[in-house]
Amino acid sequence: MLKTSFRRFAAVCGLMLALGGALLPRAADAAQITDLRGRTVTVPDAVRKISIDDGRFLVALALIQPDPVKPLAAWPRDIHRIGDATYQQYLKRFPALAKVPQVASSAGSFNLEAVLAAAPDVAVVSVGSGPTDAQIAQLQAAGIPVVFIDFFDNPFKNQAPSLRILGQLTGGAAQADAYIAFSRQHRDKIAQRVARLAAKDRPAVFLEAHAGISKDCCNSPGKGNMGEYIEFVGGHNIGADVLKAPTGKLNLEYVMSRDPQVYIATGGAHLEKAGGLVLGAGYDAARARASLNAVAQRQGIAQLSAVKAGRAYGLAHQLINSPIDIVAIEAFATWIHPELFKDVDPVKTLDEINKRFLAVPYEGAGWIGLK
Repeated sequence: MLKTSFRRFAAVCGLMLALGGALLPRAADAAQITDLRGRTVTVPDAVRKISIDDGRFLVALALIQPDPVKPLAAWPRDIHRIGDATYQQYLKRFPALAKVPQVASSAGSFNLEAVLAAAPDVAVVSVGSGPTDAQIAQLQAAGIPVVFIDFFDNPFKNQAPSLRILGQLTGGAAQADAYIAFSRQHRDKIAQRVARLAAKDRPAVFLEAHAGISKDCCNSPGKGNMGEYIEFVGGHNIGADVLKAPTGKLNLEYVMSRDPQVYIATGGAHLEKAGGLVLGAGYDAARARASLNAVAQRQGIAQLSAVKAGRAYGLAHQLINSPIDIVAIEAFATWIHPELFKDVDPVKTLDEINKRFLAVPYEGAGWIGLK
């Protein structure tokens, strides 16, 4: 009788242990990711929801997911970063976006409580900002691993691995690889031709970021960041000669003394009230060109050889440091070296991205020429 009772007790204990083991996460149910800070992070093998701290990551998700909103536990609702017209396009296609909880933007201080309340399986944050080490430890203690990605600080180096990370986390690895291959093929075509250029064949280029945002001249890229796009396509960024940081200001006298051969302005809907350059989603070519003409006719800018020769161009700022920046790269290439890249067509490239990849196609005049 005693032996029978013991056997029954042992059987029950064995069953309880088996059931308990099935309910607990196993080591095999975890995966490891090396993020863009070089950290090895253990994440769940099956991630259901992530939080993001930059609205532009939504565009990256739209490249690799048929529904980029579905994986979101929270996002910062920093609509200005993607533009209100683009936000409305996403909202129309995916109404659930309006109900996604809000966390802090990478442009401000990290809000630990908001991320804890959203309870994502993984918190995806921006290199150069995001949580402190102490906050990371608190999130990890709550079962929320933190992964850093980057499309903005160092886009040429970090874009592909960041897309792969998002693909791994959301089940879009194959689509991420397909887009990375597509983008690399287009970049390689440009890089191979630029490699044959002599230094004397690199025209001086002045890029004015957020053109017309104020009466002060002039916001410009320095070393790295946006300036890398100019150098990559075979131009010489005059801002890099005096600005040691990624961005800064040039005075008008300096710009005029360098008399660049190509003038490129960036802008968007955020400059509408200031009377600056407007283009991108929500604007047609006629409206974009009219605003470029107004920006180019400002005192000092109008006297540049680039403007007089009609080599003045406008680009939607959202296309810079963007997961779809290949169209900006191609536009730059055709502006800076029109003969060398006469067979390159950024319009065709964007059409293919819209058809093959983006869940919400990019619409509007993304770039424009003065003529």
